[in-house]
Amino acid sequence: MKPTRFEAAIALIDEKNSEDINTYQVFGIDYPKELLYSQRMTRKLLQFEPNASKALQIAARAQHICRWKIARDEYPMDRTGYLKWRETLKKMHASLTAELLNQVGYDAEFIDRITALINKKRIKKNEESQTLEDTVCLVFLDYYFEEFAAKHDDEKVIDILKKTWAKMSENGHEAALKLNLSEKSLSLIKQALA
Repeated sequence: MKPTRFEAAIALIDEKNSEDINTYQVFGIDYPKELLYSQRMTRKLLQFEPNASKALQIAARAQHICRWKIARDEYPMDRTGYLKWRETLKKMHASLTAELLNQVGYDAEFIDRITALINKKRIKKNEESQTLEDTVCLVFLDYYFEEFAAKHDDEKVIDILKKTWAKMSENGHEAALKLNLSEKSLSLIKQALA
């Protein structure tokens, strides 16, 4: 049976992300870093919003497509450099995804909807954009936060948590507080919210 356009789009995104030269180890198995991230985004999105549209599912899967191609150190290692790097990445993710979606036959309107989501347009104003942002934050908190927190002092971690919390909706907050986090992580979150 021929795959649907949606299945083909997901397969193409996964194929691109499986080329990641960086790996991330889980249970002793090395995964291409962005392939693992994109699969975690899908899993978390469907736990958080089981009725997520196909557009939202594709945007979540393509959130970091080929992220390794633009290295952080190509930009100044300050806040301005960081923001510029993130902006350049978003445009690349959106443009690459648009090419793949065009390849499998999606129309311009559908593709524009997804590129707007990947470009993080209208967070707090558009329900799908907000759901995607919540999912990004939940994936960070669930899978990457403890490792991040171990590498930085509490003050920086609390600052990052405050910024993360500010981007999330009430539903996102509720989901975050239900994550299986360590005592230390929960205590940092409580300090950030105090």
